[in-house]
Amino acid sequence: MTKRQEMTRKGSIDWALGELLAIGSLLMEQTPVRMAGQDSRRGTFVQRHAVLTDKRNAAEWGPLGQLSDDQAKLWIYDSLLSEYAAMGFEYGYSVENPNALVLWEAQFGDFVNGAQTIIDEFISSSQQKWDQRSSVVLLLPHGYEGQGPDHSSARIERFLQMCAEDNMTVAYPSTPASYFHLLRSQAYARPRTPLIVFTPKGMLRHKAAASAPEDFTNGTFRAVLADNRAAAGPVDRVLWLPQVGL
Repeated sequence: MTKRQEMTRKGSIDWALGELLAIGSLLMEQTPVRMAGQDSRRGTFVQRHAVLTDKRNAAEWGPLGQLSDDQAKLWIYDSLLSEYAAMGFEYGYSVENPNALVLWEAQFGDFVNGAQTIIDEFISSSQQKWDQRSSVVLLLPHGYEGQGPDHSSARIERFLQMCAEDNMTVAYPSTPASYFHLLRSQAYARPRTPLIVFTPKGMLRHKAAASAPEDFTNGTFRAVLADNRAAAGPVDRVLWLPQVGL
């Protein structure tokens, strides 16, 4: 039994497998998927194995392209460290191919800084300015985990400040099943709007960050998940304490 088979049978599906299930199920439902980014084929933090390379002859094989005879097409590319050009191209592709799920992934969340013009002028406002609809997804690894200020924050506050009139969705999923439903709902949502996903780094392999199979087969994306650790009884007030330095 492989590790992935063990996950699905024993109910400990991790973040990477949850993502592959979302992409694979969409492909089998005739929804093409395109992903580009810095080291995206194997996963920015080596959690994704969308393309396998034979170390003897450098031949490549993509398991997600072998699911069925009539599945949709998957494109997944490792892009240059040029966020402005790469994100701009994926934005344009999402506009011209509205039936595809198009994702751009940053190697670290803060790398999105290099494409701030694309975000300001197109992703956040193109619908209002030109009635141009995009469903591009930005995957921004985020988390203060001791990797220094340049590789920690994806600047959540920037995106929240740009939200108005349902121009885009900003999400920070905390379970693999939540991420699964989020990607699938984005693929089918109409009207189409951009999606900004702050993806975890520390939770990629954390045993506590796992979901049961029934969490994938039942329900839909839920904007807020209840905290089971909270004391029982009605909640009168929710307090938000901003982090120092934001």
